[in-house]
Amino acid sequence: MASLLSASHLFALSLIPFLVFLWYAKRSQRFPPLAWWGFAATLVFVLVTVVAGGVAQLRFGRQLADVDPLHGGAEVFLTASNLLIALGFAKAGHRRPGGGTVPDKKR
Repeated sequence: MASLLSASHLFALSLIPFLVFLWYAKRSQRFPPLAWWGFAATLVFVLVTVVAGGVAQLRFGRQLADVDPLHGGAEVFLTASNLLIALGFAKAGHRRPGGGTVPDKKR
């Protein structure tokens, strides 16, 4: 039972809800396309992080967090995906009637 709760198994299982989220967001057709691509790009960040972690371990015998060039390179992908998400929602907010402004409260 302990091997089923290993970090690698939990990591793999954690991808399932994220993939369901992506599927639902795409299917709903109400999700901003650029934001959807940002969330999808998060999977690229995950892949790059896994590979960089392997390189850090095999080449340097250290954790990814201890090898700054590899760690920083992987984090670039997270920053890029977050930027796509923010821009996608900002762009969608500006296209809506009211442009994402806060309506005046009537007293």
